[in-house]
Amino acid sequence: MEQLIILGLMVQEKEKHALKLQNIFSKYGCCIKTRLGLNELDIPETGSAGLILLELMGDREECLRLENEILALEGIKVRKMTF
Repeated sequence: MEQLIILGLMVQEKEKHALKLQNIFSKYGCCIKTRLGLNELDIPETGSAGLILLELMGDREECLRLENEILALEGIKVRKMTF
């Protein structure tokens, strides 16, 4: 059975990171089964932040490369769930 991987991205300063993230999402589009964006979070300490949920599928190594490229960006917190 294939492992289910969900990445949660808390993006600080959305406008600053939008283009970089979109390029990564396009590069690894074959790994992203579902992408859900939640904007305008009502959390005072996050400022202009957004939350993105990614459901990953396919080649495990390719999914790991996607995760590592996102982790390399400043201003983005990543949390991972595996089932």
